[in-house]
Amino acid sequence: MFPLGAHVDGDAVRFAVASSAADAVEVCLVDGPDDALTERRVELTERTFGVWHGTVAGVRPGQRYGYRVHGPYRPWEGTRSNPAKILVDPYARQITGRVTDLRAARGWLDDPMTGPADTIDSLGHVPLSVVTATPDGPARPRPDVPWAETVVTELHVRGFTKRHPEVPEALRGTYLGLAHPAVVAHLTRIGTTAVELLPVASIADEPPLLERGAPNYWGYSTLGFMAPHAGYASVPGAEVAEFATMVDALHAAGIEVILDMVPNHTCEGGVGGTTLSYRGLDARAYYSLGGNGYDADITGTGNTLDSGSPTVIRLVCDALRHWVTAYGVDGFRIDLASVLGRPRSGGFDPHASLLTAIAVDPVLSTTKLIAEPWDATGEGYRVGGFGVAWSEWNGRYRDAVRDFWRGHGRIGELASRLTGSSDIYALSGRRPWASVNFVTAHDGFTLRDLVSYERKHNEANGEQNRDGTDDNRSQNFGVEGETSSPVVVARRSATARAMIATTLLSIGTPMLVGGDERWRTQGGNNNAYCLDDDTSWVDWTPSALAEDLTAFTSRAAALRRAHPDLRRDRWLADDEAVWWHPFGRPMTEGDWHSHGARTIGVHVGETLLLLHADGGAAACTLPAGGPFRTVLDSSRATGRPVSDRPLPGGTTITLPPHSVLLLRT
Repeated sequence: MFPLGAHVDGDAVRFAVASSAADAVEVCLVDGPDDALTERRVELTERTFGVWHGTVAGVRPGQRYGYRVHGPYRPWEGTRSNPAKILVDPYARQITGRVTDLRAARGWLDDPMTGPADTIDSLGHVPLSVVTATPDGPARPRPDVPWAETVVTELHVRGFTKRHPEVPEALRGTYLGLAHPAVVAHLTRIGTTAVELLPVASIADEPPLLERGAPNYWGYSTLGFMAPHAGYASVPGAEVAEFATMVDALHAAGIEVILDMVPNHTCEGGVGGTTLSYRGLDARAYYSLGGNGYDADITGTGNTLDSGSPTVIRLVCDALRHWVTAYGVDGFRIDLASVLGRPRSGGFDPHASLLTAIAVDPVLSTTKLIAEPWDATGEGYRVGGFGVAWSEWNGRYRDAVRDFWRGHGRIGELASRLTGSSDIYALSGRRPWASVNFVTAHDGFTLRDLVSYERKHNEANGEQNRDGTDDNRSQNFGVEGETSSPVVVARRSATARAMIATTLLSIGTPMLVGGDERWRTQGGNNNAYCLDDDTSWVDWTPSALAEDLTAFTSRAAALRRAHPDLRRDRWLADDEAVWWHPFGRPMTEGDWHSHGARTIGVHVGETLLLLHADGGAAACTLPAGGPFRTVLDSSRATGRPVSDRPLPGGTTITLPPHSVLLLRT
């Protein structure tokens, strides 16, 4: 019976699928060309603990298959069995095909709640599972980079290499493209120790996008949680081997692989959506449903996986464990992780069963676990609310840094974020690296757009510019969008460098977005989730700005590596940090409450970090002691200071507009 899924056993395959709603389950073996598929149905006659299972002789790896479920169709109770719909195995380790007919993919006719079950056979119009051999496991040990030394680059497998000129054209936008030596060398150059990949588990476009012919480019629309997405393979059907090759190539360079997983909803949408797998197998066991059979929606996608369901808990833990044991994946960023702490879509509990199961799992507890600590509700914003095993995307860091560099916000808030956010994470027993510090992410403006647009420009998404956040905390320096003004461009690029420096030199775990260092723009689109085109792809065309910003990022990352004071494993004691006023004295209580303060310094150990967010230059007197040498000047295109001559303590220097200076004794 166990494990679930399809597992090769000599010249046969053992099939097992969970469904407490079914009266009967058939495994369907599919052969033939896509336009003339044939099907052999085999009933699974054994049922144990709600799992239907059996062994079918003569089945080999590569066999396409699906399930048909016979049972009640009572939508108002959340039961939607429909044997006309062939279903993907939730435990499939490979998935082929896509939805080509939305009508056939839906399980209902006329109305999803009051109409009858749709009788159109979905075979030939929907994805299928594929039997795969048991994987050999990772080719080499995981790099096991300590958290305190980790620098994350978030990127999209397809978008990062789709236009890379050194990657062979056939490999661009694929797993092998990301494994290409030129790409790996670039990641190493900018200091990356871990790539955080936007979803690579099998993706299917959700109904609203299918209706308008648009893709879910970002991939937050999971069909199969264990199968590498077929669309990122350079050779059709080779995604399993190519994903393994990519992980091995990155590991060989000392770069860890963190997967963005989406165990909070699926691609099926709400009750009016598709019946591709979970809804047809056992909607009540997978989804959080209201008493009327409708899906609860705290994800903003139409459905929500029930994190309190044993079926879901087992699936999620088994899936995450599979990526680690089969491929050597180093960790996971959990999308909308607050949902995992809200069983049956109730109140948040950091000790909820699914969060606890992941944290204490003997395999998963050895990996890096990152929570996106919010969901689609106000109640779900839980920055700092997760347990000791979890690091978190720190949304308060993002907001504080954006505000500071646009001349807003409290300087005390910035100070807390620069030093690891102990006010958020220390009480729970976590370390400074629990704060994943970021200014930009895939969701929102790119770094270039953050200093070029004050309003979102999402018209290309086809939603009348209603999608995407309006809370961008951005600035355009007087011109909305692109400009040829050298003065405006200089101000924008200087502020962008200052934000990169802030991120890399703050205590905590820095996260950059792949392509920001290439001065990438999305034309003001802050929600390009459905644009698989030049809007979303990284532009590798050589330019002075892109080359200089890459060099600057590389220098700042190297300085972080070189100075333990910038990548601390422990919280700063009260006497370890001296907050410095530009007048040449420690900050006083009154200084912290000074309206409009835009300059601050912090002296920790051998480093002195100075941040000046004003549009004009300012004098600053260095602390006593020294001498100090400037090792990074963000007002310079590559960060290299004009001079590294030693400056005695008490020297007054000039801070350029919108600048970060790092000095060391």
